[in-house]
This record gives sequence, structure tokens and C-alpha cells, in this order.
Amino acid sequence: MVSITAATVTDLRFPTSRTLDGSDAMNPDPDYSAAYLELSTSEPGLTGCGFVFTIGRGNDIQAAAVEVVADRLVGRELDGLLENPSAVNRELNWDSQLRWLGPDKGVMHMAVGAAMNAVWDLRCKREGRPLWSTLSHLEPAEVVALVDWTYLSDFLDPAQAREILEERRSERDSRIADLRRDGLAAYTTSPGWLGYSDDKLERLCRQALDDGFNTIKLKVGADLDNDCRRLGIARTAIGPDTALAIDANQRWSVPDAIAAIGRFAEFNLRWVEEPTHPDDVVGHATIAKAVHPVPIATGEHLANPTLAKQLLQLGGAQILQIDATRVGGVHDLVAMILLAARAGVDVIPHAGGVGLCEAVQHFAFFNAISVAADPSQLALEYVDHLHEHLDQPVEVTSGRYRLPTQPGAGTAFRPGTAAAFAYPCGTEWGT
Repeated sequence: MVSITAATVTDLRFPTSRTLDGSDAMNPDPDYSAAYLELSTSEPGLTGCGFVFTIGRGNDIQAAAVEVVADRLVGRELDGLLENPSAVNRELNWDSQLRWLGPDKGVMHMAVGAAMNAVWDLRCKREGRPLWSTLSHLEPAEVVALVDWTYLSDFLDPAQAREILEERRSERDSRIADLRRDGLAAYTTSPGWLGYSDDKLERLCRQALDDGFNTIKLKVGADLDNDCRRLGIARTAIGPDTALAIDANQRWSVPDAIAAIGRFAEFNLRWVEEPTHPDDVVGHATIAKAVHPVPIATGEHLANPTLAKQLLQLGGAQILQIDATRVGGVHDLVAMILLAARAGVDVIPHAGGVGLCEAVQHFAFFNAISVAADPSQLALEYVDHLHEHLDQPVEVTSGRYRLPTQPGAGTAFRPGTAAAFAYPCGTEWGT
């Protein structure tokens, strides 16, 4: 009998604040970090991996939470876990004492996400498939069964979700063939970090065009005059035909967001991301109505599908973003993708960070294959930082994500990374 023998959690931190990679109006000096979980098993060579992305201080708190949750799985028989991951998901999410610390939000819920993503990583490795393929080859009824419908069925019920999946089923193989050939559109945030100089912004915008990207995103929100100046530099560099999006990273009040977006009208924005507090679904709806037809994009900080449901019900997002480690893992992410389909809203995931591109691409591909009405409208964020530390780094060529081919969820870091970047004793931290 194969069982889980240990749950090891490592506090990984990368000193990206030294070069201001990842800097924005809300996060001026992030150190990209991961509370990294490895579920060891008694089967030689089989380890399940998951992580929670953070930006430095507090990663030790997140790591402690992951350890508390993952320890519940140690000693468990593996086949039972992998055959019914929904039962494991419900057990971890509805643990009443740990749930008190949420519910369904914060470090404990993200810790559940790390554990569940590690369980799915094990399942995919056992099956010899990448996660997108495992999810896409489930029967519609099996996909529906992954979702906890307790708080969602007033907007989307299981029968409606199954109908959406059934409608797409006949296109599955052709969509996979198209994605194998053409990939999925990527957009890049790499030129637009707020701490970059004007020269670096202009140079990276031009480089992005050369690399095949047709959408570029800039960080804004610290100073309107400076934002307008930087947007002018970017628009001149990329020309009128390349899409330009912005991300305010929650910095504005509702009235300030409406005023700022009006001031940016000359730049013909593809979307405006996180204009106000991520939990303010009513505020997002107010902004969206006021600035129409400029699309509002948000969702990377939504803690759970219940908040996503409310946002979509109120029309607060014309683009729903998902983040692979902000919510409770695979089951929450599948729910959010289905909710977006019910609302007629495209899912364009948040990535970047460290490991987020590798992890969330699987959900973007699953959506494009099994759920989305029109895959040609979809895209996925890309930044060019830290991919060398992942066991299965993303492949992005000519501005397109390529389908992952290796088994697993894309959540494993390379073995040597911890020696350099484990905090505080890794060699990169000088202790």
C-alpha cells in the first residue's frame, strides 16, 4: 500500500526587491517568495508539490499554515486520496477549527490550496499526464463533482454547469489540436513595473513587440501625472495597434478610479485591472458602469468562488482573473472558471510572481479546451522572471504559451533552489 510519508515545507524567498522586479503602486519592494510543500510517498520517486506565492515578510507564517494543513495528509493511503480528491478538499476546507481563521480566505485557505494542488500533482504524475490534460479528459459530471456548490448554486447550479461542459465536449479534441499547433496568447507585464526607469520601460516595450507579444501591461496608481507620462512612453513605443492594459493594484477609491480611468482615455486601454479594493464587488460594479466600455479586470485577489460569484452577478468584471495559489486550489479554480462561463466573461489569469506562470497555465488551457465559449478571446499573463527555478518552466515563444507536456501540475521547484533561496539560511541570503 502506497501512502504519504511526510509533508515538508520550505520558506523560499527570492530577492527581487534589489532590482525592483515586481514593483507596483501597492507593493514597492516585493521579494517574490513561495511557501513550498512537498508530499513524499512510499512509492520511489513520487512526490507531490504545491506552493503559495507571497512577497517576502510573512512567508514564514504562510509556510507554518501549509504545514498545519498538510500534516493532516501524512500517513494516508494514496489511492483513496487520488480517487476522491473532492472528499479531501471538503475535509480540509470544512475543518471547523481551522475554518474559524477564514472562513475560505487568508493564509489557512491558501494553505489548503497548496495541499490540494500537491494532491493533484500526485494524481497527474500517477496518470502520466499534465494537469490540463487530466482535467480536460474528465467527464462533464466528474468536473461538476469537483465543485463545492454550497454557496454558488443560486447563480450557477450543477445542471447548468454540466450543460456548459457538455456543449463544449464535441470540440475538445479539435481545441487541443489547435492549442498544440498555435499555443495560447500571452500578454506581458515585464516592461511595466513601476520602479523601472523611462529608458528601461521604452526598451522593454520595444523588446516585447520583437518577442511577439500583442498586449503589454503597465503598473499605475502611485501618481496620475507620472502614470500619464509613462503611458505616453509606452504607447509611442508600441504604436496604436498593440493593446495596452494597466494595473492599479487596488490603490484607488471608487471615485478616484473613475476619475483616473477617464483621464487615461487617450491611451485606448484594453482593460483596467484591480482599480480598487479586491473585496469591494459593489465598488467594482460602480466603476465598471461609470467607465464603460473600458473593461474592468479583477480577480487575482478574490479569496474564494463565493466572492467571484458576487462580482460576476453585479457586473463588476468584464474579465475575470484567477490566481493559482490565492484560492483553495484546483477545486476553487474550476468553480471560478465555470462561474465566468455562466456570466459570459472571459478568464484571463494572473501570473508572474515565482511559479505562478507554470501553475496557472494548466487552468488557462483547461478553460480554453473545456469551458470557454471562444478560446480566441483568451490570454494569459507572462513575466520573464525566475522560471529557471521551476522543474517544468513555461515555454513561451512568439508571444504564445505552449502546451505543457510533462506529467504533473507544474508546481515543483528544482532540487537545488532551496540551498540558495531557503530563508534565512540559503546562500543567497548571506547567512
